[in-house]
Amino acid sequence: MSATTTQPGAAGLPTAGLRPWHALSGLGPWAAFLLILAFLLCFLIVPVGMVIYTAFVNESGGLTLGHFGNFFAQSVFRESFFNSLIVSLASVFFASVIAIPLAYLTVRFEFRGALLIQTLGVLPLIMPPFVGAVALQLIFGRSGSMNLLLNDWFGFTIPIMDGLVGVTFVESIHYFPFILLNLVASMRNIDGAMEESALNLGARGWRLFRRVIFPLAMPGYLAGAALVFVKVFDDLGTPLVMGVTNMLAPQAYLRITSVGIDDPLGYVISVIMIGFSILALWMAARVMKGKDYATMQKGGNSLQKRELTGWESVLAYGWILFVLFVTLAPHLGILLMSFSKVWSFSVLPDSYTLEHYATVFHDAGGMIGNTLLYCVMAAGLDVVIGTAIAYLILRTQLPARQWLDYLASAALAIPGLVLAIGYLRLFKGVNLPFTDTPMITTWVLIMLAYAVRRLPYALRSCMAALQQVHVSLEEAAQSLGASKLSTIRRVMVPLMAGGILAGFVTSFITAAVELSATILLASAQSQAPMSYGIYLYMQSISGRGPGAALGVLAVVVVGLGTYFSHRFVERSRVTTKT
Repeated sequence: MSATTTQPGAAGLPTAGLRPWHALSGLGPWAAFLLILAFLLCFLIVPVGMVIYTAFVNESGGLTLGHFGNFFAQSVFRESFFNSLIVSLASVFFASVIAIPLAYLTVRFEFRGALLIQTLGVLPLIMPPFVGAVALQLIFGRSGSMNLLLNDWFGFTIPIMDGLVGVTFVESIHYFPFILLNLVASMRNIDGAMEESALNLGARGWRLFRRVIFPLAMPGYLAGAALVFVKVFDDLGTPLVMGVTNMLAPQAYLRITSVGIDDPLGYVISVIMIGFSILALWMAARVMKGKDYATMQKGGNSLQKRELTGWESVLAYGWILFVLFVTLAPHLGILLMSFSKVWSFSVLPDSYTLEHYATVFHDAGGMIGNTLLYCVMAAGLDVVIGTAIAYLILRTQLPARQWLDYLASAALAIPGLVLAIGYLRLFKGVNLPFTDTPMITTWVLIMLAYAVRRLPYALRSCMAALQQVHVSLEEAAQSLGASKLSTIRRVMVPLMAGGILAGFVTSFITAAVELSATILLASAQSQAPMSYGIYLYMQSISGRGPGAALGVLAVVVVGLGTYFSHRFVERSRVTTKT
């Protein structure tokens, strides 16, 4: 009688004599666990912890709330706090106004160009919002193209780009794709039987959407809305470029750069930013807690698309074209600005030139190389750590392995400005190993900040990819004599290639437009990536042409990276199927 055990494998087949894969927890998994934990502690938990600790201690090291009392006692800080809160909530509202109809129309109705519309609707994410702010000032500003036309035709103007209203307008346009993407995914997962039941009970039109479809898609909407709130609340570049300093992120930056790294009020602002970021994500999860959004959808029985009637088509296409014009205006404006020799008090540039691109390639060629270097290294580090964490969580039984997921995901709620402040304080006086070079004067911290901030994106992609790889495939490789390392390299990684690449691309394109951390950590222009170079150019009227040209190049780099990654993923899927 055999002493071997029998376990279910692929399609219910037995895999006799194989040990459970998760039981193979030797030194390798433990080493990976400890290395990842050390990385997260050193470059995320400890720096952020020092920021929080500094906000609550006085000069003698005792705990105090005096710094917070000093913060709220000053009118400029109270005003900045409420302005940031109002702008963030308003941006969520207007982003919802843009995204909800767009998602509903493209999912619920049958008409040409739905996929193209959804693709174009995501384009704002690949342009830094502070770059779009400059372009939108030329189009919607007091002397912009649209207001010049309105004044000529109707005798009035719309001051939509002034102050906090302008910041809200820019942020809403830039971040609404977060709601659009999540809402489209949720609506596509709604069981069509739910809609049919509501129709049989007499629900139609707005009542059907309000009582059935939108509530069932609420998880996707809340996820997107929480991300919009966090991104707007933490944004630094857009208010600075628009000359708005009475918000929290600009105030934190100004305190640290003008007063110094030891100024406690800068840390108080950082703690408030962390707290509200966590609060937004927690509230989104809390609203859904205890509610069941699951459906019995099987075999693609999703919402049934129907044809638009004549007047419905006019309204739908009219709204979509209007939204796309507004959301793509930054891209059009930055492109025109990059070629314009003179563009002032006119609907279109008065003359065109290629000098701005020549200037960029001559003076800022190193910035393009820096961007590629930092972002490729950061994204590569993210997918390595993300794949390792996914493996430890899903394929081992190590104690406390789930905490790696919690710690890595916490970076989503940490503003880039706060992380940069933590790095400056933690690594002050620390030299690079085997050198006399201060660490805060090198580009290493910029790359590490990019990696830490984008790790949650790569981790989610790697987790999803590994969940689709059945453990029986690894067990089969083990039964044929493959070692654990060989199985990971030759079986798991190839099967996870699509998810790993998706995580790499997401980390790369979001890091390429990062400014909040960069603006504090870039100690010399020779270390500056494209995002910081664009910001420097945009500080003067004469530099906006080269800044626009650099912005166009940034969009091209990100766009090409996204395109080729999708091509690679599609080829991988075809190869796997064949």
